[in-house]
Amino acid sequence: MEDREFEACIRQIQAGEKEGLKRIYQAYAALVYTVVYDLVRQREDAEDLTAECFVRLWERADTYRFGGKHRGWLLTIARNLTIDFLRRQKRELAVEEVREQEHGTEDVAEQVVGNVSFEEALKQLRREEQEVLDLKIVGQMTFQEIAKVLKKPQGTVSWLYRQGIGKLRIYHQKEQEVSR
Repeated sequence: MEDREFEACIRQIQAGEKEGLKRIYQAYAALVYTVVYDLVRQREDAEDLTAECFVRLWERADTYRFGGKHRGWLLTIARNLTIDFLRRQKRELAVEEVREQEHGTEDVAEQVVGNVSFEEALKQLRREEQEVLDLKIVGQMTFQEIAKVLKKPQGTVSWLYRQGIGKLRIYHQKEQEVSR
């Protein structure tokens, strides 16, 4: 979706017309879901947060700066919602851990050994690297746009991208050697 079309949709939303939201949702739901999923790693949570992102867009359409980069604005909403969710979840987990320790029911996780899939390779990347790769590859954003969304220097963003790509190349080479 081009900036012009997005801005027309925002104007519709500001006028209370749901058609604008529907068009933005159709254009960006998959991208928002991908970015959110990479942070939360659970389908149900990612679906809920994606829906919440578009509710928030509806509520905050009047804060959009026309002439701006709409993808960055939309993904900033999604990212902030997700970070807030993760913070709340982290607090809840900390409380649960204290309860488990008090009752002596702390479980030890089993370690699973097996072939690592490409999805597993992505999981080996640091969260920051995953975010940058998603925004660059899936979101087709520039390093400058990514830097603005993530509130990081552009040099750091490009470094994280190179680090992530490098790790994926190494993983791919190792997989090639194993399959020979």
